Amino acid sequence: MSGDDAPRVPEDRGPEHAPESSAPPASESSPAAQGSPVPEPSPASVAGDASKSEESEESEESVEPSPEAEPGPALTGRQRLAAALWPPRVNRAQLVVALLLFALGPGVAFQVRANTTQNQIRGARQDDLVRILDEVDARQQRLDQERTQLQQSLTQLQTSSNQAKEAQAQTQLKEQQLGVLAGTVAATGPGVTLTIKDPGGNVQAAMLLNTLEELRAAGAEAVQINNVRVVAGTWFSDANRGTVTISGTTVSEPYVFTAIGNPQDLDTALNIPGGVVQSVASDKGTATVKRSQSLDVTALIPLSTPDYAHTTHP
Repeated sequence: MSGDDAPRVPEDRGPEHAPESSAPPASESSPAAQGSPVPEPSPASVAGDASKSEESEESEESVEPSPEAEPGPALTGRQRLAAALWPPRVNRAQLVVALLLFALGPGVAFQVRANTTQNQIRGARQDDLVRILDEVDARQQRLDQERTQLQQSLTQLQTSSNQAKEAQAQTQLKEQQLGVLAGTVAATGPGVTLTIKDPGGNVQAAMLLNTLEELRAAGAEAVQINNVRVVAGTWFSDANRGTVTISGTTVSEPYVFTAIGNPQDLDTALNIPGGVVQSVASDKGTATVKRSQSLDVTALIPLSTPDYAHTTHP
């Protein structure tokens, strides 16, 4: 090939059109030096080189370790709950609301109880209202009598010339009164005798307990069932048919209640509509009430010495 037939190489090429190549400069043995044309890099190869460089930079960035510290061990559910509840986060408004609720709570409860009692009284029958009124009047009379006795005792202690002797007499009287209530001494006085006959054995311990509560509500001060003295700690239990256990003693029918108190109040309490007499009749039994001006309650409760309780001295 002659020199005239060789392709021309553009002489004027700006720097912006110069191909980017990292190849070393051509030497005398290269094709350009020998008069061969230099091939230009294609756009596809340039784009591939650029994408490869970007991928290598991204891989280097992904390899770099995170500057943040590694998280600690995971908390359990109980630890998270404790962290949420303590320390308590109470603001001023919550504290004011809590104080208001604490102050208004007892008043609301008292008002609800009072309304409930009033509703019960409003819904009661006329016979029940009469019975309630009689019980209130009887209780008021007993309280007035006790107040009068206490005032008399105070007057006697203040005016007595021999206060020590008078105090001793008052102490003995109080001891007798407490002995009657505790069942450690015999008692005598007016009252009623209630006889419950139950040939079918339908009267149970609950009926006897209700009868005792009616007598106490009417003002009975000393009560005896057959040969058992009834006091505050007396308990009832069902035994065989026709028998009831009272504080460990088996009692069989007929059940005879001897109660000392105001005969009229006791009789009225037992014969009210729906009271003891009608309840026994509904159980196919009979209940008879007899008033008396002198009754004796002779059954006694053994006096026992307490193991732990002792009197206190000022």
